[in-house]
Amino acid sequence: MACLSPSQLQKDGFLVLEGFLSAEECVAMQQRIGEIVAEMDVPLHCRTEFSTQEEEQLRAQGSTDYFLSSGDKIRFFFEKGVFDEKGNFLVPPEKSINKIGHALHAHDPVFKSITHSFKVQTLARSLGLQMPVVVQSMYIFKQPHFGGEVSPHQDASFLYTEPLGRVLGVWIAVEDATLENGCLWFIPGSHTRALVLIHGEVVHKSKQNLSDRSRQAYTFHLMEASGTTWSPENWLQPTAELPFPQLYT
Repeated sequence: MACLSPSQLQKDGFLVLEGFLSAEECVAMQQRIGEIVAEMDVPLHCRTEFSTQEEEQLRAQGSTDYFLSSGDKIRFFFEKGVFDEKGNFLVPPEKSINKIGHALHAHDPVFKSITHSFKVQTLARSLGLQMPVVVQSMYIFKQPHFGGEVSPHQDASFLYTEPLGRVLGVWIAVEDATLENGCLWFIPGSHTRALVLIHGEVVHKSKQNLSDRSRQAYTFHLMEASGTTWSPENWLQPTAELPFPQLYT
């Protein structure tokens, strides 16, 4: 893989790398996530709908330990409107999931292998990261017909560091991402396919998926730990069981 310059990422706040993973690697992630979903057992009181709308997020997530304590676990979060008033599924469970997070990179061997792969480590070194740690990971489903909109946001707002600019999102399209199925949009631009590097301060969003095809993606965030302070106000915090793992092995 060709070396990258940090200036390439700083220019627009995002960078698309076509064909970063092989088709076989993407299939392996899809197969593994299918196994995880098949084994899913979420108690009624933990069935949390995911939202990036601030008021909805505070109401649906901020009051529940299930979300706030998920940083070192593998947990399930659901689309809006998939439960009845008692918490029972209104759609097939495998079609109800918004995302799985936030420690696939630590607890699942397939996702751990992708996250710490030689390709990812080489990419991080090319960007000049000296001591990167993995702070979280998610598998995003963007379900057909009702995969929810993600409103414009900056990752650094949720993963705040001092100084700013120390958080990097790595977003991997497991399936083709198109205008119809809710691809990522950025200021100043948009993209359609492949691995995307996302600067922590760039504003980005995705629209609702109204197509008949899902738009699955695996994403994780890196932080340059050297000379960086992780805000104690962030919802996501390292734990004794899972300190933020070093990327380089």
